Amino acid sequence: MGGGVIGLSLALSLRRHGAKVLIIDRGAPGREASYAAGGMLSDRGPELLDQLRPLAVASALRYPEFVHELQDESRQRIDLREDGTLLFSHDRVADAAASMLDPESVKQLEPQLEPPSPALLLQERSVDPRQIIDALLTAAKHRGIEIATGNAVDELLVEREQVVGVRTRTTTFRAAVVVNCAGAWAGAIGPAKFPVKPIKGQMLALVAEPRTIPRHVIRTADVYLIPRNDGRLIVGSTLEDAGFDKRVDAPVIQALHQKAAALVPELGEARMLEAWTGLRPATPDELPILGRTRLDGYFVATGHYRDGILLAPITALLMTQLIRGQQPGLDITAFSPGRFFS
Repeated sequence: MGGGVIGLSLALSLRRHGAKVLIIDRGAPGREASYAAGGMLSDRGPELLDQLRPLAVASALRYPEFVHELQDESRQRIDLREDGTLLFSHDRVADAAASMLDPESVKQLEPQLEPPSPALLLQERSVDPRQIIDALLTAAKHRGIEIATGNAVDELLVEREQVVGVRTRTTTFRAAVVVNCAGAWAGAIGPAKFPVKPIKGQMLALVAEPRTIPRHVIRTADVYLIPRNDGRLIVGSTLEDAGFDKRVDAPVIQALHQKAAALVPELGEARMLEAWTGLRPATPDELPILGRTRLDGYFVATGHYRDGILLAPITALLMTQLIRGQQPGLDITAFSPGRFFS
């Protein structure tokens, strides 16, 4: 249930191991939080919770192979950049290899940048999430994965404490295993409802002269800039507890543009190509929900909040291991669905 980056990655992984897979999505697969994401593969930033760090590091290490396999299967190019990140908010960063740069050194790397402070140079990657989604969808179709679009799942079909399928508004689907990857909507599916809620993020894309676009990802406490190889610059993002409101607010977008221009003054004249909103799936403790539930045959992989793109490879691997009856390669006890139920 759910055709975002988590659901698609897991579906592809299970299919590679011989499972017959059906993806059910309430809308168009991949067009919610995953499509709206920035794509920073930040496994060592200060915002990353300590419990999540081992998963983040393991997933970041897998990313080149993940992208290579997707490109092979889809025959589509994926923009995976390895230029690193200049971080201007660095109270706590778990990266012994990070280099501290004074403002003059920052200017040597990015002459167009007006550094607000010394910066840490992190060896992080970034990726274009829309290309990841498009490649996943192409690979899924090539692998014979079925996709049922426009189907919102209302409830699970349960017989004797065993999940045997799902019921949508129009039909039922039966299956030996059901996995909830429904993102911000994961908590609406009964009878075992999880505390997942949407956190709205507004973003924009700018186009400017190539010399104006920074080569590195730029991160401060309240804005980030992510360059793309096609010349776009992604600027984000807000964190708003606004329910399922997906409206784009012009004053908010203007404020983000101004914050970008405070870092790179020439961006004040840059043309806005697009503005959009995504709904991140957040849990009360800001950790994902990964694992089996009390109902036989029912698994959950959701609640990745701001890290869905980053955590897709490791989530697919660990959930595939679990669903196939194997011991997961990393300890996922902290992310157990059972932590929300007494």
